[in-house]
Amino acid sequence: MTMHLTVLDHPLVDHKLTVLRDKNTPSNIFRELVSELVTLEAYEATHDLAVEDRPIETPVASATGRHLAGPRPMVVPILRAGLGMLDGMTRLLPTAEVGFLGMRRDENTLDIITYANRLPDDLTDRQCFLLDPMLATGGTLVAAIKYLKERGAKDITAIDILAAPEGLDRLEKEVDPSIDFKVVVCAVDEKLNDKAYIIPGLGDAGDRLYGLAE
Repeated sequence: MTMHLTVLDHPLVDHKLTVLRDKNTPSNIFRELVSELVTLEAYEATHDLAVEDRPIETPVASATGRHLAGPRPMVVPILRAGLGMLDGMTRLLPTAEVGFLGMRRDENTLDIITYANRLPDDLTDRQCFLLDPMLATGGTLVAAIKYLKERGAKDITAIDILAAPEGLDRLEKEVDPSIDFKVVVCAVDEKLNDKAYIIPGLGDAGDRLYGLAE
């Protein structure tokens, strides 16, 4: 199955993303903007959530509505920067279960190092949402998707603020085609620099969210 990419096209997204990119934007405003952008992305990312009919009684009549079907969706922020996206996602999807993956990129080798993993053993039939602000080389997401697939996940959506073409190309080539895989981003930037940072990007998302070095 081919990866499906959604790039948000909305003036509010453009405005918030411009302020987010500005190096003079303080951490508290940066965190607020990330949360707001993720909520807007989540609206698109959850378009295909499984639902089922539910009979209800309104104040004036009987009716049949729809509500989310089980099992509950799984939201997985990739630590540490992905934590800054969690509130924005759960604001729209409060009934989701939350798991965590701790991953970071070795700045010298660019290899992905996994240092934490808290996920259910069985993700069969669960719709999974991976949260990571920057889709740069794609290595982190490829590794995270493998973790989810090993636990039975077949429906995975990655939500990122920014993506680089190189990372998207890698996902297209390396993600198992048996997975129903989607990517939702606010923008696709120009390229990666020689240190694998997105250009023009917004810098190190983790540092800008929390003000601390790795």
